[in-house]
Amino acid sequence: MLREAIYHRPKNNYAYAYDKDTLHIRIRVKKGDATNVYLIYGDPYEWNNGRWSNASKPMLLEGSDHLFDYWFIDMKPEFGRCRYGFELHSENERLIYGEGGFFNSTPNDINFYFCFPFLNEIDVFKAPKWVKNTVWYQIFPERFSNADPKLNPPNTLLWGSKDPSLTDFFGGDFQGIINNIDHLVKLGITGVYFNPIFKAATNHKYDTIDYFEIDPQFGDKKTFKKLVDTCHEHGIKVMLDAVFNHSGFYFAPFQDVLKNQEKSNYVDWFHLKKFPVTPLPEPNYDTFAFTHEMPKLNTENPEVKDYLLRVAKYWIEEFDIDGWRLDVANEVDHQFWREFRAIVKRIKPDAYILGEIWHDAIPWLQGDQFDAVMNYPFTNATLRYIAKGDINAEEFANQITRVLISYPKNANEVAFNLLGSHDTPRILTMCHENKDKLKLLFLFQLSFIGTPSIYYGDEIGLTGENDPDCRKCMEWDEAKQDQELLELVQRLISLRKEHAAFGNSGEFSILETNNETNHMTYSKKNAQETIIITINNSKNPINITIPFDFTNRKPTDLWNNKPLKETSKIELPPYGFSIIQVRNK
Repeated sequence: MLREAIYHRPKNNYAYAYDKDTLHIRIRVKKGDATNVYLIYGDPYEWNNGRWSNASKPMLLEGSDHLFDYWFIDMKPEFGRCRYGFELHSENERLIYGEGGFFNSTPNDINFYFCFPFLNEIDVFKAPKWVKNTVWYQIFPERFSNADPKLNPPNTLLWGSKDPSLTDFFGGDFQGIINNIDHLVKLGITGVYFNPIFKAATNHKYDTIDYFEIDPQFGDKKTFKKLVDTCHEHGIKVMLDAVFNHSGFYFAPFQDVLKNQEKSNYVDWFHLKKFPVTPLPEPNYDTFAFTHEMPKLNTENPEVKDYLLRVAKYWIEEFDIDGWRLDVANEVDHQFWREFRAIVKRIKPDAYILGEIWHDAIPWLQGDQFDAVMNYPFTNATLRYIAKGDINAEEFANQITRVLISYPKNANEVAFNLLGSHDTPRILTMCHENKDKLKLLFLFQLSFIGTPSIYYGDEIGLTGENDPDCRKCMEWDEAKQDQELLELVQRLISLRKEHAAFGNSGEFSILETNNETNHMTYSKKNAQETIIITINNSKNPINITIPFDFTNRKPTDLWNNKPLKETSKIELPPYGFSIIQVRNK
C-alpha cells in the first residue's frame, strides 16, 4: 500500500462527534490499495494485565474519487473518549496506522494511537433540526411581482417588457409576494430566501444605505411583518440576506467620511488607505472587489461590530425571521462571526446561519460560526455533468464523493444545495434549453443530501444568461409557464416529503457509473426502504442492468406508482430516469 496516500487526522471531517453519543471516523487510502480496513479502538484508561484493552470493527468503503478511497465508521465510545488506530489490509500486506506512524504489528503503547479526548456535547456541530426537511425558494424581490404601483421607483418599466439591464427597475414588492404565496405552497416550498430588502440605491440592494430600514420600493415594515406572518401561516420559514462585509456608497457613516475626511467620527469604520478619501478614478479604500460603491466595513472595530450585531438582533426580535444568509462571508473575520452566532442563537436558538462561501469552508463549520454554506462544489459538479456535459459520469461521481467527504455528515445534512441563483446563468440556459436535462438536474438536487434551493422561475423554465439577464421578471401568465416542468418539480418535492430515504434521511451511495453510456445509478437508503435512482445523461436510449439484488424484494416504480417485476433490467429513453423503491428486509 502506498503509505504516502494514507491520511487521517483526529479533527474536522476525519473525526468528529455526530451527536452526543456517536463518533464518526474516516480514513483516506490510495484508490484500490486496501481490500479491508478495521478500526482498532478502546478506552485509554482500560487495561488488563498490563496491556491496553481494545477491540476492532470493520469499516465501510464510503466512496472513491480518482485518487483515493475513503473508509468510514460510526461508533459509540462507552465513556465518551477513545484511542484508536487503523488496521489496513491489501491482498499481500497488513499495516497498522496511528498517530505514531506505521507498524506491522499492533502496538501496546497507547501513545501510538490517535486520540479523541472526550465527547463534550457542547462541541457537537448542531444546526436547526427543521433545516434538514426544508426546500428553499430564492426570491429576488425586485423581480418577483409588482402588486403596488404606488411604490414604484422613478422610471419603473412595465413588468417583463424587456430583458433587464444592470440599472432597470420593474417594481417588485412585498405585496406581490404575499399575493402569490399559493404558488410557493402548491410547489411544496417550506423556506424562502430573500435577496437584500434593506434601503439601497440599486435594484439588487447589495449596497445597503440603512440596515434598519426597508427599501421603500418594497413596502414598509408593517407590510414586511405581514409577509413574514403569511409565510409562517403556510409553514414557510423566512431567511434574509445580510451584507456585513461592505456597506453601500450612501451609507451615512461613509458619506460622513467623504464629507469630513480625517475629522470624521467614522474613519475607523472602513479600511481607508490615505486622505483625502476619493472613490474615483480608483477608490483609495478597500471595497468589495474593486467597486467604489461598496466600501468594505471594518468588522474588527467595536462600534461597527456593535452596529451590525444590533442589526442581526433587530430583524429577529421585531419580525421573527428564521435565518440569515451572509454575503461575502469569507472576507469577514472569524471572530465577528463567532460573536454573530452567539448573539443570534441566544435570541433564537433554531435560527439558520448560512454563509456565502464558494470554496472549502471547513474553517467556518466548526460549530462556532455557521450552520451551513452555499454548496457551490455540489452546484459546479452537477452542472458540469448534466447541464454542460464537460465531465463524464465517473468524474461526476468522483466530484460528488469529494463534496461528501469534505465535511462532517451533520454539516452535509444542512448544506444549502443550489443549482442557480442571482449570481449565475439560468440553469435552463446552461442546459442549452434542453428541458430533459433540466429535469435530471432537479431530480439529482432534490434526492441529494442537504437542503435544496430553487431560484425563482427555474421551476417554470425561465431562461437568461449571467447577471443581469438571470434576474428577469417572474412570468405569471400560466400559458407562458412550462406546466409540465412545474408539475415535475412539485412531484419531486412531494417524494422528498413522503419518502424520508429519498430526502435527507437516506444514506447516499453511488452504485454504478458508466462512461460509455454516461449513466449513473445511486441509492438512498434508511432502515425502512432503499430507493435506487438511475439517470441517463445521454442523447441515446440505454438498456442496463441495475447493480442491485431485487430477489423477493417486490420493487416499485416510484415515479409511475406501479409494481415492477422482480427484474433488474431497465430501458431508459434519452435523458430519462428511473426511481425504484424496495422495502428493506
